[in-house]
Formats: sequence, structure tokens, C-alpha cells
Amino acid sequence: MNTALVPLLLTLKVALWATFFAAVLGIAAGLLLARVRFPGRDTVDALLLLPMVLPPTVLGYYLLVAFGRHGAFGRWLEGTLGIELIFTWQGAVAAATVVAFPLVFKAARTAFEAVDRNLENAGRTLGYGEWTVFVRVSLPLAWRGIVAGAMLAFARAIGEFGATLMVAGNIPGRTQTMSIAIYEAVHAGDDALANTLVLIASAVCIVLLVAASHAVRGGRSRIVPL
Repeated sequence: MNTALVPLLLTLKVALWATFFAAVLGIAAGLLLARVRFPGRDTVDALLLLPMVLPPTVLGYYLLVAFGRHGAFGRWLEGTLGIELIFTWQGAVAAATVVAFPLVFKAARTAFEAVDRNLENAGRTLGYGEWTVFVRVSLPLAWRGIVAGAMLAFARAIGEFGATLMVAGNIPGRTQTMSIAIYEAVHAGDDALANTLVLIASAVCIVLLVAASHAVRGGRSRIVPL
């Protein structure tokens, strides 16, 4: 049981951090593209959605180039902040964040585009700044779509395999997430461990998908009183 618990806990930690970062970046990018018109907007949108369609190995290679010791960003992280992402659980978080980001971004953009601009303008006429309008009007009206996207991002982060394997490697107890542990168990002929991990992963993802569906359909969005 402990053999299954270690990768499960690591996967949950990685998925939670990845969902947090993907949510912060996805909400910001979704709001920007939903509200601002600028040249090349469609190209930016396509680039932000690219991790959703790229093969995991290609995405993992890009991350290695960016975050590796010889990459500009990786060299800056190590030299300035003392952070090394390759073959660490933080690297797994970075990989999972990148693959989960498009799900939050797309959901957030769609949700913000559905918000009635007249309600936002009403808040501005009352003297509220953009941040207050966002917190009291836009976000409360868009929260269901954003939450649904975050849940799907969490499920995607739990199931991430290819990019994580290339960036974080397969170090038991340190970077071996549940998906990688399943792959390793199958190749080692440990069917009991593989079955346990597969059932856990399937149950978590089913619960998240059902919850995301209810988040979109159920409940009522409301504006925080101005």
C-alpha cells in the first residue's frame, strides 16, 4: 500500500500546485484576450492553446530547452534564485502547469466573454476601479466556468506523463508521479500495483469530471453587492 501511497501523494501535490499556477495565469490571460483587442490576438490565442495539441514529448523537449541548465530561463533561475527544475518535483509542477494551462485559459476566456459588459460598465459609473469591477462583477459572474476549467486542469495534471517524464524523470519517491508509477509497474509485471493506481486515478478523474459538469450547469452566479 505504501508503494501506491508515495506516488499518489506526490501526484496530488504536483497537481495542486500546477492547478494553482495554471489558474492564476489562465484567468489573467483569459481576461486579457476576452477584453482587449490587439493585432495578432488570434495568433496569441493559438500559441496559448498549443500545449493542448502538441505531442507530450515535443512539449517536454521545449521545456528542457527552456528550463535546462543551458537554457536562458533555466540558467537565470539557477544563478539568481538557486532553483533547478530538471529532475525535481518542481520540474514536474512546471510541466503539469504548462499542459494544464490551456484548459483554464480557454474556460476563463469563454466565461469572461459571456459576462454582460453593461454590468461591468455600471460598476465603473459608480466610481469603482478595474480591480474592484473584476472582483465584484466579472469574477462572480464567470466563476462557474473558471472552476470547471480548473477542475479539468487538475485532472489533466494528475494524468500528465510524457512532458513530466522528460523534465522531472522517474526517480521513485522524488519525481515518480502516479502515471509514471503505473508505466513502471506494468513494465515490471506488478499487476497489483498497476491496478491499484489505475483505479485510484480513474476514480479521481471521474469525480472531477462530474463535479466540473455540475459546476457549469448548477447553481446561480451572483454579483457581489457593490
